[in-house]
Amino acid sequence: MSKFIFITGGVVSGIGKGICGASIGRLLKDRGLSVFMQKFDPYINVDPGTMSPYQHGEVFVTKDGAETDLDLGHYERFIDEELTQRSNVTTGRIYSEVIRKERRGDYGGSTVQVIPHITDRIKSYVYKAAEESKADIIITEIGGTVGDIESLPFIEAIRQIHAENKKEDVLFIHTTLVPKIPGSDELKTKPTQHSFKELMSQGIKTNIIVVRSEEKISEEIKNKISLFCDVPKRAIVQSENVNLIYEVPLKLHEQGLDEYILHKLCLSGQPVLKDDWKVMIENFKNVKDELEIGLVGKYVQLHDAYLSVSQALIDAGYSNGHKVNLHWINSEEITEQNCEEVLKDLDGIIVPGGFGGRGIEGMIATSKYAREKNIPYFGICLGMQIAIIDIARNLCGLEGADSTQKDPNPKYPVIDLMKNQIDVEDIGGTLRLGNYDCKLLENSKVKELYKEDIIKERHRHRYEFNNDFKEDLEKEGVIFSGINPELGLVEIIEYTKTDYFVACQFHPEFKSRPNKIHPLFNGFIKASICNKNK
Repeated sequence: MSKFIFITGGVVSGIGKGICGASIGRLLKDRGLSVFMQKFDPYINVDPGTMSPYQHGEVFVTKDGAETDLDLGHYERFIDEELTQRSNVTTGRIYSEVIRKERRGDYGGSTVQVIPHITDRIKSYVYKAAEESKADIIITEIGGTVGDIESLPFIEAIRQIHAENKKEDVLFIHTTLVPKIPGSDELKTKPTQHSFKELMSQGIKTNIIVVRSEEKISEEIKNKISLFCDVPKRAIVQSENVNLIYEVPLKLHEQGLDEYILHKLCLSGQPVLKDDWKVMIENFKNVKDELEIGLVGKYVQLHDAYLSVSQALIDAGYSNGHKVNLHWINSEEITEQNCEEVLKDLDGIIVPGGFGGRGIEGMIATSKYAREKNIPYFGICLGMQIAIIDIARNLCGLEGADSTQKDPNPKYPVIDLMKNQIDVEDIGGTLRLGNYDCKLLENSKVKELYKEDIIKERHRHRYEFNNDFKEDLEKEGVIFSGINPELGLVEIIEYTKTDYFVACQFHPEFKSRPNKIHPLFNGFIKASICNKNK
């Protein structure tokens, strides 16, 4: 039987519930336990797939095609487990499922209400996750903060789960802020006290409090929180500010958090914490060389829009002995005239995913510059389509080549809508999503990097390379080094007349881990280091 850990937040959002949960998952996994993680989001959207990156940051895609919250990226990077549709649930998803059941008459004429119908549906996602994953521990983060109106059904659902299980099978962890008052520089526990009382009023008595603060909290602060919140002093830990987010598990371990969780869940006697994570962090912190990488995109004003990409680049850099300095470059501000000035000092250039026509011409100019100056280029999703448009226009003589996403009627539609997307009306949940096979070409760079014949990668796109133009590109030095064997769709291209020019239709950033760098990110960083040294 699985045990359940629920993580709630108080005072303000954005204080690190996701990193806290991911760190706990890492610690428990290193103790020999199997872990599955979930995020419950209280917004009405069915999923974040239709939300602007400026609103929500990146959309993380699971292996089975769920468009999810970016916290799932943290979960997977920390616990190195592939999550599923069960891992991200929203209010919109819950209500739409309950309403569909009501329309079918599944409730037998009953009045459909928040309690029990909505809360039962929420609980089913927790219990089914336990049943399907068979994990020892299910860790569920409740989005937002305690007291939010939209979070109330989720809070009530986890209260009921506590009531339905043994005391030692359910654990509540509450993350909260201890702010410093400007002027006096005093740390104040009152917000934590109020947050705790709000949670108590909803029927939940938290077992552990994880605090965030600008400064290290004193024993006096801990004593005060312990007294007013009726939580043992050893159950109050601080999630300290760190240089590397991967240090958070170690900081929590030093304060005995994992030991206390095992004690509360009656799981004592597990193996001691492994050293692998600690060794990785020490290696990361001891790098001395630096690398300049340009990330050219249309959402660069909000770095979270490319969170998994930037983290994969940083991790790959550390793994190869270099600190990656990311240059966030707005593609709308790039032209062929200013490319040299903007991009000249970069060791490597990456163009990540995106949708719509805004900023496309700047990306095309970037691809052309990288290709002509022999600077390592890595294109992801839209970044591959950009490379194809550049080569088609500037090498193949296909003037006017474009994507039908940007121009509905281009002279040469080198990027076109996939055939199975032509009659699709809803934009939410209808992209080509999740894992698909890709067969790699012998003697290609990517085959050398992966060292496999068939790979599985995660996708999120509606447009694809138009195979009618294959011969045109091949004549100019492009090889199609990754093909989906089922549909013949191009998944990876390489331009062979430079040292490193690789682009893929899928999103490799979703499968990169700090202790298991994705082959394409590893190859790109190694090529950028060679370029720097050259």
